[in-house]
Amino acid sequence: MLILDQLKKDDPHLRLMATVVAGGLLILLAGLWWVQVVSSEYYQQKLDVQSQRTVRIPALRGSILDRDGRPLAENRPNYNVDLYLEDLSPKFDAAYLTALRTARQQLAREAADKARQLGRKLTAAEKKQFVVTDALVNELHRTTRFEVSSQIVAEVGVRLQQPVNFTEKVFERRYSESRALPLPILRQLNVTNVARFEEQSMHTPGLELDVQSLRYYPYAGLAAHVLGYVTRNEIATDGELAEYSYRLEDYAGKSGLEQLFDKELRGVAGAKSVLVNNQGYRQSEAVWAPAEPGASLVLTLDLEVQKAAESALQAHGRGAVVVMDAQNGDVLALASAPAYNLNMFVQGLSPADQVREWQHFSDTNSRPQMNRATYENYPPGSIFKIVVALAALEAGVLNPKEMYHSLGYRMVGRRRINDTASAGLYDLDRALAKSSNSYFIEQGLKPGVLARIITLGQRLHLGEKTGLLPGQETKGVFPTPEETINWGDGTTANLSIGQGPIEVTPLQMAVMTAAVANGGRVLAPRLVSRVQAYGADQPSQVYPAGEIRDNLGVSRHSLDLVREAMVHDVEDASGTGHPAQIPGFRIGGKTGTAQVEKNGHIARGAQITWFVSFAPYENPRYAVVVMVEGGASGGGTCAPMARQIYQALRDRETQRERKVTPKVGMLGQIP
Repeated sequence: MLILDQLKKDDPHLRLMATVVAGGLLILLAGLWWVQVVSSEYYQQKLDVQSQRTVRIPALRGSILDRDGRPLAENRPNYNVDLYLEDLSPKFDAAYLTALRTARQQLAREAADKARQLGRKLTAAEKKQFVVTDALVNELHRTTRFEVSSQIVAEVGVRLQQPVNFTEKVFERRYSESRALPLPILRQLNVTNVARFEEQSMHTPGLELDVQSLRYYPYAGLAAHVLGYVTRNEIATDGELAEYSYRLEDYAGKSGLEQLFDKELRGVAGAKSVLVNNQGYRQSEAVWAPAEPGASLVLTLDLEVQKAAESALQAHGRGAVVVMDAQNGDVLALASAPAYNLNMFVQGLSPADQVREWQHFSDTNSRPQMNRATYENYPPGSIFKIVVALAALEAGVLNPKEMYHSLGYRMVGRRRINDTASAGLYDLDRALAKSSNSYFIEQGLKPGVLARIITLGQRLHLGEKTGLLPGQETKGVFPTPEETINWGDGTTANLSIGQGPIEVTPLQMAVMTAAVANGGRVLAPRLVSRVQAYGADQPSQVYPAGEIRDNLGVSRHSLDLVREAMVHDVEDASGTGHPAQIPGFRIGGKTGTAQVEKNGHIARGAQITWFVSFAPYENPRYAVVVMVEGGASGGGTCAPMARQIYQALRDRETQRERKVTPKVGMLGQIP
């Protein structure tokens, strides 16, 4: 009412403003009427020929880092040349019209030739042979599309000086199933080809340079069994849609830590909507759920120690090395040989290298897929004499200074067990250093010792998995007390020298050695220290060190006696472990060589050689276990390898004392 009253007054400015507002409202109403009424059929038809497609956008996979933040598995940019088919639609249409015109002209000539041959005009039925059919139209569409695309692809291949494998089958599959998505025609361009493309081809219709994330292992096969590998994935994960119209390339872990922590590493995929027209070409797109990058995994492994372990193994074919922190159970190195190049699973190699690596990976003799540190059972041989010595000392039947006269063999019933050590007098130190079978068979057969051997084995959790790498670990073999009730002396004698009903893994022997070194604490080995969410200051998951699984339950005095004997094995010139000696760095060790039976006979050259050790003697920090299949002997083959690894450990300590700043991983410096 107030406004009307004002309008009744003779105010030209107010009347002009009212007129403008009224006119604008009329125009708006007219536009709405035109859209809603007059053009409704047009917009309905346009809506009918458009549809939405959902596209899954993979997240950036998290890195796997060593204890100092150095990447063991990361991502690198992968440059691809993609062909966008919707950009070629005008060329497709032009080529089709040209081909259709040529086809009609050809059919017209053929019809004219036929009429001349007959000497009359063609009948209506005869003319049908020379018209353009639906089948011909479809064929012309198909061939012209491929010809246009293949010509462009061939030109870019020439410009980049790189052959392109572009087949009609691949093209037609993409065109018929997902033409709204780009078609990769060249993958993993190097820097030179990226520059060439930018200079020569970036303005070519339909071609674009695409950058994607490619899983990359900077050290190829280093810690291969621990890290595991990834393969291309098409399965939905928890927390995302199960169905998509299209899925861009993604990876899923298939073994090792890549598989065990796949959910954390993979992150959460994003999604976008692509609007396509009735021809299947992309009109527009909108991201409605951005991808969330995966978390990174920080391990207890030390890159330099792992390198040293694998370098030591390299010259010896098949074997394993475990380096463990004797005080908290952290695994500093876990190596198995032979290994394999992890990059071959994500097409990171040349075709020739790819073939060679697959042949190596599939070798049934060397079995590079096998993690020999955790997933293979081995007889321990003489390294198990450490447990026998502790059992005899705790039973009170072993006087470490008492001399035992060995004949160079030991009779058990009617069976003669030959000794690798010569005949002579042995006390505990000399028997361990010379690895006298006769001496330890004598101790194992004494009253009460077998029961304590079984008890110590149970406290070490022999015959059980450690839980370090689920799916990649065997539990080994160890007898129960019930199984020993009906044993004869021959079986006990075998067990006393690490043969018979006992099989172990190198990881289990590292746990045993660490327990002897640290005063009897049986530690749970730790491989993963924490999970670090992308961009977060604090870890999302921490795995504490120093978890105690059990305790040996033996006296300090017994442990000291065994440790002293192990030091003598390395420091005495006549000791089997002497090749491991490092001046100024006292190492306690024990060698072992176990025979392997096949079909009831000792297999020639198939013995398992060992060296278990700890250092430094005064304050043990490291347990190092070396195992080689088919080695010459524990002292000749494995002890020198352990020496090489201890040198790397000493270098590591020196660097840390100098406060050398570690390299920066993808998450930055991690203390």
